[in-house]
Amino acid sequence: MKINKWLILAAPALAVAACKQQPKDKSAEVPKRTVFFDKSAMDTTVNPGDNFFEYASGSWLKKTKIPESQSGWGSFFTLYDDNLKNLNKILVDISKQEHDKGSNEQKVADMYASGMDTVAIEKLGYTPLKPTLDKIKSIKDYKDLTAFIADSYKDGGGYMIGLYVGPDDKNSTKNLAQFSQAGLGMPNRDYYFKTDSASVSIRKAYVDYITKMFTLTGTDAATAAKNAGDILKLETTIAQSHSTPVELRDPVKNYHKYTVNQLQQQVPEIDIKDVFKRMGISTDTILVGQPKYYVALGKLLKTQPIEVWKNKLSFMALNSWSSYLSKPFRDARFDFFGRKLNGQKSQQERWKAIVQETDDDLGELLGQLYVEKYFPADAKKRMLDLVNNLQDVYRDRIQKLDWMGDETKKKAEDKLNSFTKKIGYPDKWKKYDDIDVNRGEFFKNVQTAAKHNYKEKIDRINKTVDKTEWGMTPPTVNAYYNPSFNEIVFPAGILQFPFFDKDADDAINYGAIGAVIGHEMTHGFDDQGSQYDKDGNLKVWWTKNDETKFKAKTAAIATQYSAYTILDNQHVNGNLTLGENIADNGGVAIAYQAFKNTPQGKGNTKIDGLTPDQRFFLAYAQVWRIKSRDESLRMRLSVDPHSPEMYRVNGPLSNIDAWYKAFNIKPGDKLYKPEDKRIKIW
Repeated sequence: MKINKWLILAAPALAVAACKQQPKDKSAEVPKRTVFFDKSAMDTTVNPGDNFFEYASGSWLKKTKIPESQSGWGSFFTLYDDNLKNLNKILVDISKQEHDKGSNEQKVADMYASGMDTVAIEKLGYTPLKPTLDKIKSIKDYKDLTAFIADSYKDGGGYMIGLYVGPDDKNSTKNLAQFSQAGLGMPNRDYYFKTDSASVSIRKAYVDYITKMFTLTGTDAATAAKNAGDILKLETTIAQSHSTPVELRDPVKNYHKYTVNQLQQQVPEIDIKDVFKRMGISTDTILVGQPKYYVALGKLLKTQPIEVWKNKLSFMALNSWSSYLSKPFRDARFDFFGRKLNGQKSQQERWKAIVQETDDDLGELLGQLYVEKYFPADAKKRMLDLVNNLQDVYRDRIQKLDWMGDETKKKAEDKLNSFTKKIGYPDKWKKYDDIDVNRGEFFKNVQTAAKHNYKEKIDRINKTVDKTEWGMTPPTVNAYYNPSFNEIVFPAGILQFPFFDKDADDAINYGAIGAVIGHEMTHGFDDQGSQYDKDGNLKVWWTKNDETKFKAKTAAIATQYSAYTILDNQHVNGNLTLGENIADNGGVAIAYQAFKNTPQGKGNTKIDGLTPDQRFFLAYAQVWRIKSRDESLRMRLSVDPHSPEMYRVNGPLSNIDAWYKAFNIKPGDKLYKPEDKRIKIW
């Protein structure tokens, strides 16, 4: 798997990834809104000092039902769903029209149409995957095994090797090939070793899922069950070599540069040069994030029976491609990943899945159409003003920090001033000239797109980094900070109500999107981002004394959040969520100070009976309102670097003095912290 060091606002599961023309304001179909705060969502019977999350959204929580096809429901989900509908309008319309073969419109239209052609898909069953499965069946020995693993990447697959191409952490101008740990079918290593009843139940369901996949391809039940047991046993052994989610957060401990010969010495069982040649990788140097995994993989490839490996690879292929096969395969996948892991009761509508797939495969083609139709040009200017305002406040706050010395302050300001700001959509778009898309060939279309993406990836190796590239497409309901680029990125998708509306009062915009902006800026100075300098290089720029003080403050944040519990008294992992918690705390504090610089923030005029400060904090809280299924919450505790939303609200606000004053929070209230115990970093 790719170890993604982008620091994003919300869990990927909540994000929609939907990109030549500038957006035309006259054609942007954005309805004008007049109400910007949902006062009816509040539950004023709740003491705001006991649970501000419920005070702000308690009535909404009581009356809201999670849709059957969702793992939860809230602000991100509703905006995500609205974006899918807007994208679907574009795709339905364009798929009804005639287009020149090879044009952007033809590719987007036919990708969507092929995915919606369920008659053709059902007729094929798993036939499109049979060539891959037949290759696996023909493996006779260890040499064939490693050859297949390496060859699979050029075919649009990829098994057992996590390949990423991106900036060298210590030379951010140059792209390097980077290997990371891989090979597991469940979300991470914890799923293989936890002994609580829920984890045991998940492992049983996983074995059932593997068994089902084999029986769907004609394997008898007894053999399928044995194969599944062997695969779980092998994956459990593989998981022992995996780093934990917390260990993966340390960029220094995950930086290991090797020459090809040095890597060969580390993993003598694998012919590294042959693997590179087959994968199309031409390089003398590679970064390996988790060498322990590759050392273990080399030994396992040699010591585990070939038949077990063949079954493992067959399942990996079925698991990876099941979404593009006939309904029985899709249903089997959903029963485990959707129903068991996320608590969903039913699958989402077909059109939603295909809109998402079109985004995944042709994102910057579809993104161009989305931006032109749904992103007003003046929204970008308003957003840039907000970003600049928060950057000014951040600069002022750094200068006034009482725990940081002048030398480190100067470096921090240099980094802040060097932020690249990307808003809405890219200045230049990716090209998809080599992708041939045809109706009635959904599997082949997706595979062709995968081959394109892989070629695009390996073509970057050892090339100069293109810092104009985006890591998300315009309709994405999310935002991110990329430490290697030292950039903050806000796609058009999140620049909509309830996060942002150019006509909303400042309390609403600063409480919502302002806190998002501050959050992403703070990622540049959290426990991970703070290890990168203004040029995006992994380099120490702190004095030793200031670094010690910073670590003491971040440890206090980790302790605060580790005390929070959900479900059956399960604790939030304050170390896994540390970076996001630092960003949440910094984000809302910086947004509040920026808001106080506005005319509304300086005044005290009430709207709907609420003071400006109250509207600010309530807007922040309502952005994070969500109702989640227990299964989804349980999974997020293990894999998600973000805290549950209730604590993304209550946690930061309990550290902000102005919130206490705005809602008259007093000693004895559950969220009350004495002033000298309120944690302030940025």
